[in-house]
Amino acid sequence: MGWLDAILGRTKPVKPDLDALFALPSAAVTLQAATGMVPTGTGSVSFRAAEGGAFATLERDVKELLGGRVEEFTDSYGYTWLLVRRTPDAVGDLVTELHAVNSSLEDAGFGPSLLCSLVSFADPDGRRLAVVYLYKRGTFYPFAPLSGQRRDNALELQARGVLDGELPLEEDLSRWFPVWGAPGL
Repeated sequence: MGWLDAILGRTKPVKPDLDALFALPSAAVTLQAATGMVPTGTGSVSFRAAEGGAFATLERDVKELLGGRVEEFTDSYGYTWLLVRRTPDAVGDLVTELHAVNSSLEDAGFGPSLLCSLVSFADPDGRRLAVVYLYKRGTFYPFAPLSGQRRDNALELQARGVLDGELPLEEDLSRWFPVWGAPGL
């Protein structure tokens, strides 16, 4: 970063560390022990689809790689979501597949199109929680939706306290974007 960038308050973007996703299985154990939130077996990757044959081929290859465990959705903002399903006790396999989707997009030059990845959790009382990985920030944050597009802020802050030290957490709470209607959540 140059001196002009420092004066103008510009910062270098954080380089995403997709391998941070592999910390999720152990974080899931910690989260379950502290909050009773258990993995649901679903996770998803969100990205902005690009036009052209190269992207279409890549997307087809990713779907073939994951077979019947993947479904595609498009949200109201135009982002594509690939929802991956596994058994709830296979968090490691789920994370490996989410990593494969992210890596495939990144390796093909579509990294800037990636928005986020998430793994879903729930408890016996019906509360839901997603641990969201922000690709462009290289950080995680908890998102706990309630009905009517409201958030369970107490659960999010509790999860943040539990996951601190387990995952690189997003410190700026204004970047804890709601992912309303995310598939699998």
